[in-house]
Amino acid sequence: MSRKNTILKWVVPGILMITLLTVLIAANKVSHTHYVPKLNCNCPPGFKLNDKNECIAQNLYMAYSTNNDPGVGGLKTALPKVRDGFSPQQIDLGRYLFFDPVLSADGTISCASCHDPQKGFSDGLTASVGINGHQLKRSSPSLWNVAYLKLFFWDGRASTLEEQMQGPLFSKEEMGNTPENLLKTINGIENYRHLFSEAFPNKSSSDPISLNEIYTAITAFEASLISLNSKYDRYAHGYHEALNAQEIEGMNIFRSFVARCAECHTPPLFTNQQIAVLGTPEPNGATLDPGAQIPFKDSTLRGGFKVPSLRNIEKTAPYMHSGNFATLRETVQFYTDGRGHAVPKEENLRIHWHIWEPELTDFELDRLVDFLKTLTDESFMPKVPKVLPSNQAAFTNNQNQESIQ
Repeated sequence: MSRKNTILKWVVPGILMITLLTVLIAANKVSHTHYVPKLNCNCPPGFKLNDKNECIAQNLYMAYSTNNDPGVGGLKTALPKVRDGFSPQQIDLGRYLFFDPVLSADGTISCASCHDPQKGFSDGLTASVGINGHQLKRSSPSLWNVAYLKLFFWDGRASTLEEQMQGPLFSKEEMGNTPENLLKTINGIENYRHLFSEAFPNKSSSDPISLNEIYTAITAFEASLISLNSKYDRYAHGYHEALNAQEIEGMNIFRSFVARCAECHTPPLFTNQQIAVLGTPEPNGATLDPGAQIPFKDSTLRGGFKVPSLRNIEKTAPYMHSGNFATLRETVQFYTDGRGHAVPKEENLRIHWHIWEPELTDFELDRLVDFLKTLTDESFMPKVPKVLPSNQAAFTNNQNQESIQ
C-alpha cells in the first residue's frame, strides 16, 4: 500500500469523525437554547390586553360599587383594588420561574412545591416542608386571588407580593437561597437571559438579570391566578339556579348575624383582609404560635392571624395556620364550640368579638360546608410547563405536569 493511501486510510475517517462530533455538539447547543418557545403574547383568561401591552383584569364584579359598610359584602359588591398591568410576557416568564427548582439553593424546591395547583395552590400538608426536609411551623396558604390582597403570610408581615416572595426564597429553612446565588444561577442560564430580554424590552440578552426583574415576573404570574367563576359567583350575578336549596340555606347561615361568617370572610373576596385572634388550638399540644404579635409588636395581636380567603377552600385542606383541622366539617365545628374554648389556660388572648357561641346545629353546620364548596372554581388553572428554561422538569408537590404551551 502506498504512503498516500495509508494517509487517506487514517486521516479521512478522522476528519469525518471530527465533523460528525462538531455537528452533534452544535445540534446539542441548539436544542439546549431553543427548546423553550417565545413567551406568550396573549393575556391569561380573566384579563384583557390594552394598547400598552398590559393585561388588565376583567370580571363581572367590576360593574358593582363598594358602597356597603365594611364587613357587609353583598351579592353584588365590588372586589378590592386589583394588582394588574403586567405584560403577557412577564406573566408567562413568571410561570416558568414559579415551577423551576433552580430558584432554591440546591435545585430541589420550587415555589410550586408549597403552592401546588392541584392542591388549591397550597400543599396539602399540616405544616410545609422546606429545604433538606426541614419541617416548617405553619401550613401553606393558597395563592388564588392574591392580586386582591394587601397582607401576606399568616402573620401579615408583608404588604406586597414582591416582599412576600423574598421570605421563602432566602429563608434557610425554606428555599435556602441567597440573592447573590440566585442571580448567579439565573444569569448562568442562557434561555432565561433570552426570555428576560423578551419580557423586559428595555434590556438585551447580554444585560444581567436583576433581582427586581425576577420578583416582578413571579409577581406577574401569581397576580394572574384568578378564581371568580364558581357556582356562588354565577348565583351572585343573577343565575339563581346555580345553587341548590341546601347550598342557599348554607349561604343564608353563612351571612346571618348568628353565624357571623361573612363579617370576617366578606364576599366577594371572602376575606376582610384583617388580622383576627380566634383562639384556634395548636396541634399535638405545641406551644402557642404568637402570630401577628411578633411582626406588629402588639401584644393584643398575640395568637392573631390573617383572615384567609375562602375561595377554593374545598381544595386546601388541612385548615388554619397550624393545619390542625383535617376537614371543613371540623373547621366549622370549632366556631360553634364556644368562645376561647381551645385557648391554653396560661394564655389570656384578646379573642375577636365575632367569635362567640352561635350554637349551630349539626344540620346548620352541614349546610355551611355545602355552601363553602360552592366557592370552588379552577377554570382558569394555569398550565404547568413540562420543560423549563433551566432544562429541568417542572416540580410541584405531586409532580403534576402538562405539555409546554
